[in-house]
Amino acid sequence: MAGHSKWAQIKHKKAREDAKRGKVFTKLTREIITAARIGGGDPEKNPRLRQAIQAAKAANMPSDNIQRAIKKGTGELESVFYEEGTFEGYGPGGVAVLVKVLTDNRNRTVSEIRHIFSKHNGNLGESGCVSYLFENRGIIHVAKDSVDEEKLMEAVLEAGAEDMKSEEESTVYEVICAPQDFDAVKSAVAELGAKIEYAEVTMVPQTTVKLSGKQAEQMLKLMSALEDNDDVQAVYANFDISESDMEAFGG
Repeated sequence: MAGHSKWAQIKHKKAREDAKRGKVFTKLTREIITAARIGGGDPEKNPRLRQAIQAAKAANMPSDNIQRAIKKGTGELESVFYEEGTFEGYGPGGVAVLVKVLTDNRNRTVSEIRHIFSKHNGNLGESGCVSYLFENRGIIHVAKDSVDEEKLMEAVLEAGAEDMKSEEESTVYEVICAPQDFDAVKSAVAELGAKIEYAEVTMVPQTTVKLSGKQAEQMLKLMSALEDNDDVQAVYANFDISESDMEAFGG
């Protein structure tokens, strides 16, 4: 399983801890507000809003909070305007890093993101320096012990999936699809009664950089520090770090 997928599992465990402090709700609220502002308040007609709502529900955000955020996005309630932005840079070992933000103060965010990169042996780059290394794809992790491999493969391919991977040491199957097919593929998995460990439309690296030892630790600390920033919505990177190093950090 690629490094970004391993990190995604650790990130979601961490998100459950962050939820206790309300940090994850802040990020989800910003995404719902922005999605509703751009594409309208009907999730059936707004895929981005639909995915934001699903993420909010998965984090146990109260329905009242979700509806209030939608109304702020559509202008029914007063709200802060959040500007979308993407920062690109390099982590330890030359790892490519993409950072998606929603901010009400771009100058503050630029300063904070630059400081985080510098502190963790990375550097902020110019626009376009690494984005070409990533592709927008839907990723779904399905617990191996919850479904028959052949039945799962048949169902997801019929629903539009591009590929399904199964590494021997992994406990999940990794299903890959185009963003526009994400909902259909995820529904096909759910209809089988299979357990979905992780599901997200994300940026998938086309090539990876293998890290170990100190560089691996520095890279994971950089990822964690970026994701802890209130303005950061998502971080993508093309590192490849061993399962043991990843678990040691996650633990």
